[in-house]
Amino acid sequence: MSTSELSTSPLYKQYDDDYDSDYAAPCKKDSIKTFRTHFLPVVYSLVFVFGLLGNALVVCVLIQYKRIKTMTDVYLLNLAISDLLFVFSLPFWIYYTLDEWVFGNFMCKVISGIYLFGFFSGIFFIVLMSVDRYLAIVHAIFSMKARTVTCGTITSICVWLVAFIAAIPELMFNEVSYKDNHTSCKASYPDPAQKWKLFCTLEINILGLVIPSAVMVFCYSMIIKNLLRGRSQKKNKAVKLIFAVMVVFFFFWTPYNVVLLLHSLQGLEILETLTSCRSSLVLDYSFQVSETIAFVHCCLNPIIYVFLGEKFRKYLKLLLRKFTIFEFLCKACTGQSGDRRDSSSSCSQSTREIQQSLSL
Repeated sequence: MSTSELSTSPLYKQYDDDYDSDYAAPCKKDSIKTFRTHFLPVVYSLVFVFGLLGNALVVCVLIQYKRIKTMTDVYLLNLAISDLLFVFSLPFWIYYTLDEWVFGNFMCKVISGIYLFGFFSGIFFIVLMSVDRYLAIVHAIFSMKARTVTCGTITSICVWLVAFIAAIPELMFNEVSYKDNHTSCKASYPDPAQKWKLFCTLEINILGLVIPSAVMVFCYSMIIKNLLRGRSQKKNKAVKLIFAVMVVFFFFWTPYNVVLLLHSLQGLEILETLTSCRSSLVLDYSFQVSETIAFVHCCLNPIIYVFLGEKFRKYLKLLLRKFTIFEFLCKACTGQSGDRRDSSSSCSQSTREIQQSLSL
């Protein structure tokens, strides 16, 4: 059985080789197909629902209440839109997982492109958020001139452009294919196919993990160093929040990129330990799980970057008050936020500014 019948992710389809021809005995992958059919649709559906709800609330609050007045607001809005683009592609992959690709060749290219477009742009905007916080805290005086809505808009346009360029391979190479009465949407690379696969893998690893990780580690290390110069309970909470952001990012994205790289090495037969049927099965399972973990991150973005902010919670409460079903939640929020306001009134102005920069 070919893996082209086993996986639906456009990133995974870069490795849709028929492994059966590489082994002395056929490499049976019926168990992976069963696992995929039962596991992926449920997880994809949950990611779609919570990702759509969370990021749609972010967009509504930013447009209706915050009015996009700062560079941070610009990045938050673009990050939410990026995650929405990503989750909008999931219903197509859910159906594809359960059956086959029935949406035609044009939609195969478009949905695959949107999938990777949202993947890259989401990570890029997370990086911009890190740089924005770095400027606001470490270079506060300079940031007063640099952190403008105009600057945020220009850099956001540049990010969308880079993300589009990075997604071009999906638009070019993904197409509908027919095999054994099964219609697939997967990448069909020109010769030398293995080199194109390696290029796409390195692109995802470098742009999706290596560069973002380097920038985030630098920015947050400098932020922590700056905050630790003056000790206070509020600043200690800020340091813990920053540490949580870094840990969450690495936890959700590193396994995904590592598995993608191992798949590429398997296709090139660089490591003998990856050429066995058992290794192929382990990598297939690993990809399904690590991909799902990575997808969940787009649901967490609203929580990590927005809902932890005190002002945003207040705006969210105002928005939810318009819906009767959420009225009881607003009453609970009112009781909690009142205590926070009383306790924070004694904070110094500089501490409040740092809090606003960190918790949005």
